[in-house]
Amino acid sequence: MRSTRLAIAGLAAVIGLSLVACSPEDTGSGDATGSDATDSGTTDSGSGAAQAGSDLDVAAYDDVIAEGPVADDAAVEASEWASAVRESGTLRVGGTETSNLFSLLDPTSQQVRGFDAGLSQLLSQYVLGEVSTELSQVTSDTREQVLVNGDVDAVFATYSITPARAERISFAGPYYSSQAGILVRSDNTDITSVADLAGKTVATQASSTGETLLAEEAPEAEVLALPDHAQAIEAVLNGNADAYVIDQTLLLNAVLQQGDAVKIVGEPFGPEDLYGIGVPLDSDGVEFINTFLDEIIASGVWEDLWTVTIGDRTGVTTVPAAPTPGETGLS
Repeated sequence: MRSTRLAIAGLAAVIGLSLVACSPEDTGSGDATGSDATDSGTTDSGSGAAQAGSDLDVAAYDDVIAEGPVADDAAVEASEWASAVRESGTLRVGGTETSNLFSLLDPTSQQVRGFDAGLSQLLSQYVLGEVSTELSQVTSDTREQVLVNGDVDAVFATYSITPARAERISFAGPYYSSQAGILVRSDNTDITSVADLAGKTVATQASSTGETLLAEEAPEAEVLALPDHAQAIEAVLNGNADAYVIDQTLLLNAVLQQGDAVKIVGEPFGPEDLYGIGVPLDSDGVEFINTFLDEIIASGVWEDLWTVTIGDRTGVTTVPAAPTPGETGLS
């Protein structure tokens, strides 16, 4: 598939500016994404290319999941975390059903698909020999708690790796990286950069890295912390917020969903944000999942999944380099 699936239409033509390609996003759960997001992709608006904002190619997606690896019995038996998942017969996942690119529920088929969803399905296949997941919806406020409570085995939710979170749970990965961006209504001409956020009402997701970033990069902005991505988008659309700042990859979802109603402005900013897979604190699932990530990155499955779920749908033509599992930046 890697030799035949070429990226497509220019995202810049859809949004009216150059976007970060999102090196390996979020959109429904809370924050931002290793390669440098500002350098991870380009667009191509050549004739004959599919339009950015294309629907997910379900058949291609299913093919990617089917090509995923399966761990040998010895590897599963050597991991307490993996053994428990195999014994239960399903991987219990904390995630979202509302992220266009990362984890979106198809109301007709009742299947959840996207980059995060695909990784969780690939991991369940790696452990169980077949895809079997059970999704519990989480928000940026509940992701740690569902792991602490033992309600889920792993959280796939564009989950930024931070020291504070790592005090309560452990992170496998990273599996993706990004930086922050600014989303405004299409008719907004007042905001074109971070500097323009001063004195403006800026939405972000509560308990996300967006709050910390705004305090550092736009201290004069009035921060409106909202529970989730959907409410932040709605605040921009109805005028309750002048802008929405969050991981750039999340904002791509809004552009796909809202079309001409919103746009991304300015350059991506702030530190590189690494996404990890949350597991219970001190779980040996970290090592097991990192081995899984190493395998799908080396085999090209990670690239295929990114292309189907993000690249082909946003018009980004350059596949970002996957971050190195285990290099979380935590001490």
